Parts: sequence; structure tokens; C-alpha cells
Amino acid sequence: MLSKKLLSMKNSCYALLFCFSVLSFSQEVSQPEAAIPGLTQFDKIRDFTLDNTGAEAYFTIQSQTEEISVIVTAKKELETWSPPELVRFSGRYRDMEPFLSPDGLRLYFVSNRPLHDSINKPKDFDIWFVERSDVQKEWSAPINLGGPVNTEHNEFYPSLAENGNLYFTSDSPESIGKDDIFFSARTKDGYSKPVSLSASINSEGFEYNAYISRDESYLIFGGYNREDGLGSGDLYISFKRDGEWTQAKPLPMPINSSYMDYCPFMDESNGVLYLTSRRTKNPTEGLEDMDTLSSFLNSYENGNSRLYQVKFNPNGLERQGGQQ
Repeated sequence: MLSKKLLSMKNSCYALLFCFSVLSFSQEVSQPEAAIPGLTQFDKIRDFTLDNTGAEAYFTIQSQTEEISVIVTAKKELETWSPPELVRFSGRYRDMEPFLSPDGLRLYFVSNRPLHDSINKPKDFDIWFVERSDVQKEWSAPINLGGPVNTEHNEFYPSLAENGNLYFTSDSPESIGKDDIFFSARTKDGYSKPVSLSASINSEGFEYNAYISRDESYLIFGGYNREDGLGSGDLYISFKRDGEWTQAKPLPMPINSSYMDYCPFMDESNGVLYLTSRRTKNPTEGLEDMDTLSSFLNSYENGNSRLYQVKFNPNGLERQGGQQ
């Protein structure tokens, strides 16, 4: 067991290393704040997608064991979010990671639901979607995206550029590491065979939760326990230059923390980055009684998965980053 002094020195070294790694990417970033306050009654809240108006959001609520995983929606009026409501196609299987298409007429998500209603046994995770003819209409029944994107392996976290090109996570044997970010181009017949992105993004470890910008100029994704990270999972960014992805760099603090940070989504119109984090704000004077314990457990930054938002300009980051 490390002493408190050694542990403090170790943490300081990690923080210093992280600062050096993002020095060329520095930009003034404010402290992330609660994206949708008032949801502390739920154990795990994660991933987030928003329509172009900023008034229709979808995200996932899970039980502590993640055996229950449902997609919910919330509406925003006069800067106030409505209580979340379960979407009508979710609740029976493990659904998560919704992503609204840029026109708002398709909602992609991940599910372990069987391919047909006649089958009761869940399968591996696939990418599905529901669609609507108008933003005021109800969503259709779920539709499996099919091959070649979906396979007998797991596919997660769909994100689409404005041209329909798809980025997602997979544990396919074709991965460089354990989980990779894959790309599949939109074609007139569907999608091309997915390919794992280059070593500028993927590694021998875990890469996951990729958000692709609408014009495909940058990719924000999660990387687990990397040497240049701050600890646990961190968010990274890579820019496309002359058709190639630059070497990914960790986002600056305090976007990244020493806790698990994941599930990025950019509101590009307003320059707001949404993310999920398990960051913890421990009581400065300890826990003295049951009241302080209860207050901490019911606080936003209590170590459970929570949604955060922060003003962020990826393009400004690229300009400050210089040449690779």
C-alpha cells in the first residue's frame, strides 16, 4: 500500500506528464458542468445526442449492474429540461448509445435484441435505427442496420457524418487491439466493408465511443489507460489532414480527469461538448455523519456516470496544435 505522500507524488507526476502531453493543444477550457441537472436518482446515466435545435435529447439510463439499459428522451423549453421519458421502442432488451442523424429523421442506437420478434433470446450487440418522416412524427419499429456493418461480433456507438459515413466501435478480430474504431463509407446500396482506423487512432488497447464531426474533419473518441492519459479512460482528438488522420492527442484538463471520461458528443452549432464522466468531488472535510454521507451520495459528482457539458472549440484546438 502506498503512503499518502507517495500517492500524492505519483498523482502529481501523472498530472505533470498529462500537462506536457497536451501543452501544444492548450486552450482555455472551463470546468464541465451538469448537462441535465436533477437526475441523481439514477445509478448510471451515459451517452448523449441532441437535435439541431438543441431541444430534443436522447441518452441512456442503466441499472448499477447494467442488466437494465434503456434509451430515454428529454425536451428543453426555456432552458429547462423536462423529466426523461422512456422511448416506446426501448425497455425489453439492453439498448444504449443513441445518435441522431443530422436531419433528425433517424435515430441510431445499439441493442442486443434478436433480429426477429419470433426469437426470444438476445444476441450480440448490433447497430439498429428507427426513423420518422417528420420530426413531429412517432419513431418506426427498430430496423437492424445489417451487414457488412453488423457481424457476429459486437458493434457499438454509431456516429455519422453529414454525408452518411459511419464510425463505430467493434471487438472484431480485425481490430488492431481489443476494441477499435471502425469506418464504413456510405454507398448507394448501403455501407462498405468496415475497416479499422489507422494506428494514429487505434492501439493495442481499448478505443471506443467515437464522435465524428459533420464534415469529417475531426474525430473525438475514448482511449483507455493510455500512457499519455490522465488515468482510466480519457477523451482524445484526431484531425483529418490530406485524407489522413493525425496522431491523436488527449483533450486538455479539465475536460479529461483522473476518472473515467467517455461518450463524447459535439453540439457543433453552439460549440458545446457533451461527455459522460465518473468524476468524483470528495467532501473536503471528510464524512462526519450520515447527513454528510447522504449529501455526498446524492450529489452530482459522486462517482456514478453523469452527463456533463463544456464550451469547446475543436477547430481552435487544431490551430493551436501546430504540425504533427
